[in-house]
Amino acid sequence: MDSIKVARELVDRLDAALPQTQCRRCGYEGCLPYAEAIAGGTAINRCPPGGDELIATLANLTGRPAIALDRTCGDPGPLTTASIDEGICIGCTLCIDACPVDAIVGAAKRMHTVLPVLCTGCALCISPCPVDCIAMIPAGRAWSAEDALDARRRYGVRNRRRNEGASASGEAVEAAKQHAAAKRQAAVAAALARARARRASLGASRSKLPLPAKP
Repeated sequence: MDSIKVARELVDRLDAALPQTQCRRCGYEGCLPYAEAIAGGTAINRCPPGGDELIATLANLTGRPAIALDRTCGDPGPLTTASIDEGICIGCTLCIDACPVDAIVGAAKRMHTVLPVLCTGCALCISPCPVDCIAMIPAGRAWSAEDALDARRRYGVRNRRRNEGASASGEAVEAAKQHAAAKRQAAVAAALARARARRASLGASRSKLPLPAKP
């Protein structure tokens, strides 16, 4: 149990050190999955947003040597934010679904807008857009520790909401299956009852027929 607790504490420290941009450039689904992978032995140099400073921090936390950033994951650079060309946006909501920190607001068939103060610069909204109306532009500011804390919180809220929605959907599907099964059982029972009633009626009719005369 102690070893499990120590491992969990290491994951928490690693996750807290990561920038929480949730950009997946490391090859994982977010900062927490990458933190878990690092605790399991994955390289500490796969986070371009964190750069060399983060690598040094992760090296200190893990006791491993600091190594150069893996440029196959991307290059470090200034913070950018997504910007939607509202004249082209068709309101498909695909970018809203893709945003890991709820930084895009809008509704189906309505114009969408990015909230720059919340955007992590992950660029995950660009690929799903069917009309190429999203571009990354300079944020004009640096990503702060406070930004990371807030993004981490919003990422967690979004994931919990999605998990609850998936659970609710699963429960609805199961309820529908049970309802359909109950209807089938009721239909079969009704059919059997009708068949028994017909047989009983037929038997009663035959019993009333006169007996054949004796020769």
